Amino acid sequence: MRLSDAGELGLLHELERRGLATRIANDAAELRDGLVVTQDALVEGVHFRLDWTSWGDLGYKAAAVNLSDLAASGAEPEALLVTLAAPPQLLLASVIELYEGLAEPGVPIVGGDTTSAERVSIVVTALGRSDRVPGRGGAGSGDVLVVTGPLGASAAGFVALRDGIDSPLASQHRRPPIRLVEGASLARVAHAMLDVSDGLATDAMHIARRSGCRLELELERLPIASGVAEVAERAGEDVWRLACGFGEDYELLAALPAEAAGSTGFPVVGRCVEGAGVELLLAGEPRQLAGWNHFLQAAE
Repeated sequence: MRLSDAGELGLLHELERRGLATRIANDAAELRDGLVVTQDALVEGVHFRLDWTSWGDLGYKAAAVNLSDLAASGAEPEALLVTLAAPPQLLLASVIELYEGLAEPGVPIVGGDTTSAERVSIVVTALGRSDRVPGRGGAGSGDVLVVTGPLGASAAGFVALRDGIDSPLASQHRRPPIRLVEGASLARVAHAMLDVSDGLATDAMHIARRSGCRLELELERLPIASGVAEVAERAGEDVWRLACGFGEDYELLAALPAEAAGSTGFPVVGRCVEGAGVELLLAGEPRQLAGWNHFLQAAE
């Protein structure tokens, strides 16, 4: 079996089954005394193209995607560790601009590593502390689902860059939101929470599998970022695929008691019911929308 056959979820399951990895159920690892640790990598040609983004924007995004995992854990960031792999001929000024972007969110960089490589890759480890990490496994029948903000902006920005469409959403692809305040607020009441990094369809499945329930999402209730429909129309794309199947929105998806949803101010987009899996509904009819699968897409 190849990685493209197993996919990311299959790989994680196999590592757990063999006892080679433990406590990998959530966006971040929860250690003692409220310490929360997460790590993400950005690889040139996979996560970014240097002809589409500045070094400063790249640094900001590398920090943001890790801080998003802390947000999903209700954590307050404390520090970043940064490992940079880059060609030796890369200009020093470019590396300085990259680190300026990394520092822009205001979380100190306290260490890391550097090494030479043919292509640029940035691996960031983020450390924070949380009084309560909701995780992915606590949702249950009767809970409702909320998201913290509009979806589809990053996907539409990617499509606009790819197809040469003039759209302000290109900046949303380069600079995702960081929902630390929202995450801290939701962590007090959420039964489960994660960030939407691989697309709503895939990320909802994480909660469904870990929680042992079925998630029903009503597409017409999703907040879609302004301008997504226009980009989709010009590019001949399905607006729902951009909103649910691409990812990199870095909004938070949370399952919480119905009575608590109203006080959060976030839109309700679905519910948790008995059963298994995820169902996406449009006007009551099922829609099939796959999220991002790192190894499958890379193999195609």
